[in-house]
Amino acid sequence: MLSHTLANGAADADGGGLSLVEWARELAGRVVRPTAAERDRDRRWDQGIFAELSGARSGPGLAGPLVPRALGGGGLSATRTCALLEGLGDGGRDPGLALAVGVHAVLATVLLRAFGNPRQQRRYLPRMASGEWVGAVSLRQTQGAAHASTVTARPAAAGLGGWVLSGELDLVAGAPVAHHFLVIAAHDDGSRTAFVVDRTTPGLLINDVGPVAMRTCPWGQVMLDGCVVPEDAVLSTVGGAADEVEPLLAALDWVFLSAPWLGVMRALTRDAIADAREHHLFGRPVVHAQSARFTLADQAAQCELASGLLYRAAGQFDGGGRPSREDAAAARLFVAAAARAVTEGAARLPGALGTTGDHLIERAHRDALFFAETGGGTEVLRPVIAASLLGIG
Repeated sequence: MLSHTLANGAADADGGGLSLVEWARELAGRVVRPTAAERDRDRRWDQGIFAELSGARSGPGLAGPLVPRALGGGGLSATRTCALLEGLGDGGRDPGLALAVGVHAVLATVLLRAFGNPRQQRRYLPRMASGEWVGAVSLRQTQGAAHASTVTARPAAAGLGGWVLSGELDLVAGAPVAHHFLVIAAHDDGSRTAFVVDRTTPGLLINDVGPVAMRTCPWGQVMLDGCVVPEDAVLSTVGGAADEVEPLLAALDWVFLSAPWLGVMRALTRDAIADAREHHLFGRPVVHAQSARFTLADQAAQCELASGLLYRAAGQFDGGGRPSREDAAAARLFVAAAARAVTEGAARLPGALGTTGDHLIERAHRDALFFAETGGGTEVLRPVIAASLLGIG
């Protein structure tokens, strides 16, 4: 099923000879960064920014990098997509927007690419790759069975066909602007099925609520009040979500939603170096203080270690499948801890708030705390790693 999911050849589109990280950093620095602090303050999603990122003419665009070119996407490898998202986080300095882009561009599109039937793929993927249609996913559903039971599925009445979905999903990234949603629902026998549910489905309601963090991501709660969906709304097989959809969804979350944070950490480290050179402590530049040098060295090391773990896991997608759960979980666990450490280290340096004026340290600190709890948090990630080490996974 997954042998060709992400390994159909990496495109070499790179924006005029720049690496993809550099190209995405330049694009995001021009399009995203100027209003990041303002949009964060106003808790505002900017559809125009998303459209500009999606339709970038000098490179692959960020709405569908993993969608095959035949279906209108960028046709990139997983590794190169990771580079795009790193550059977005670095140049844009906007963790909330980067999260929304990653959920749509990776989680929502890859699940349709991997498990959608040909009709579903032809209908959804070209419009998703162009940014015309946004796909939304609840971050609760990347945790597997713990939250799947919040939505139930039962067969529709005789003569109607399809399924009736009832329940609610919170922490749905992209909900207020989404065209459709991934919904994993539980059956009476405990099995689970994944569905693609259009926004226009009768009985589907959206409440515009979300966490205090990642304020530039459009959050919402999705209520399903007896929504009747056709058989063709099923992704993969009926009752097969636990073995098919959920493991891939978790791996995609752990790897690709971590990639923008690598970029944010690099931006924070560059800011910290600039601050240490510009500001003085006891009449000498901060950069001459041994404690400051140790902090900067630690930040740089955290960035490089996070990069190695992330790109190793992304490269395993390109090998014809997906990373081991241990590798994907280890990457996420380390990046989440590193994001907090780098942010806190940067904040402790004298003059840390002086050079940029965009309040990145404050925003990143708040959002990093939230990021550390998503994807299951340490309660899910550490047992996954331990189970693999002990041979009981």
